This record gives sequence, C-alpha cells and structure tokens, in this order.
Amino acid sequence: MLEINKLNVKYGQIHALHDVSLKVDTGRVVAVVGANGAGKTTLMMTLAGLLTPSDGEITYEGKPLPKAAYKIVGLGICLVPERRRLYANLTVKENLLMGAYLRKDKEGIAGDMERMYQLFPIIKERLGQYAGTLSGGEQQMVAIARGLMSRPKLLLLDEPSLGLAPIMVENMFRAIKEISAQGVTILLAEQNAFQALDMSDEAFVLETGRIIVSGSGKDLLNDPLVRKAYLGISH
Repeated sequence: MLEINKLNVKYGQIHALHDVSLKVDTGRVVAVVGANGAGKTTLMMTLAGLLTPSDGEITYEGKPLPKAAYKIVGLGICLVPERRRLYANLTVKENLLMGAYLRKDKEGIAGDMERMYQLFPIIKERLGQYAGTLSGGEQQMVAIARGLMSRPKLLLLDEPSLGLAPIMVENMFRAIKEISAQGVTILLAEQNAFQALDMSDEAFVLETGRIIVSGSGKDLLNDPLVRKAYLGISH
C-alpha cells in the first residue's frame, strides 16, 4: 500500500530523517518506535503532506504521493496528529464532522457517526461539549474518531498514548486493535514501545532520524538491543 524509499527531510540545517525506507502492506499494523526526538512525528507529517521531503520517494498504491495534504486525505490517508490538535472551540460533533469535510454522502456520514459512538461510547455523551473542555483521554478518542470520519484506508497514528493515564492507554490500544480488525491499515508512531510492538505485524526502530533495526513486532520485543534501550529490560 505505502512504500517509502530513502526519504530525507530537513528543517533548515537540521537533517531530521536520513534515508528512511519502509513498507506498509494492506491490512497490516506497522509500528515506528523510538525516543522523543527520533523523527517519528517528522515522518508522519511528511506522509500527511505537511512537510516536504528534500530527497527520496513515497508511493501509495503504486503511484507517487501527492504534495497537497487535502489530496492525500482524498486518497484515503489520514493523520491523527500528536497531541490531538482538536478544534478546541468547536463541539465534539463539529470536530467529527470536520473529519468528513471532503465527503458528500450524508447517509454514510450519519452511519459513520453511529459507528464512532460504538467504538468510543463516551463520545455520544459529549457531542455538544466543546472539545477543549474534555479530558486528555476523551480528546484522543475524538481525534481518532475525527480521523476515521474521513473513511481512511491508511490511518496514521502519531503518539496516541502520549500523556494518557495507564487505564486510558489500555483502552486506546484496545480501540486501535478493533480499528485494525475492521480492515483499516495502520501506521503507528509510538514512544510506548512495548504496547506498539506487541500489537504490530511489522515494526521499525527509529533513532536520530535513521532506521536502526526492523522486523516483526514479536521479534523486536525479543531483540536484546530493543529490550535494553526501549523496554528497560537488560536480560
């Protein structure tokens, strides 16, 4: 579905991504794990069309990825950004409808709203509430639901567990597994390496802008380097 080949991204003189290459196959959950500042968000923003690569290729379903963000969403790629980025002064319902901005199928949109209530029941109770007044966990649910309202084929999740209480982290990853089971392909960027690797089909470890190791999620969970550096396990 998605193929990245020797991607380089720079912020002025700062070289944020160095020759990053990875593939995301249809129907899979692929994780990119790494410490804060490793380049995970830079990668996700580049895939969403918010940053321009200095070099390299990105293809989606065999064709070059468009440069304009709205065209990328139109193709079926949607980013749920780090720290939610909700419209704080809009209601939960208005935020969800913004996710469906490019769609014209009113009945489909209404049906998808109902599906969001099933995935995240608390959303229905908060529909008329301003998004900025929600708890962090509730905001993350709304952010993911907003992304799903675009009916993505590929969902980009950037640090969905960031700043959440442990119980909310468990709930969030449970929801991500359910989204995957419904047929949505997922590329997940996460600092929570254990949770991300445990649920992923393939995984890549990003360190200072470079992929340093890759493999199945289960293999990386047992990799001594990964266990020591990212899971805090020394044996």
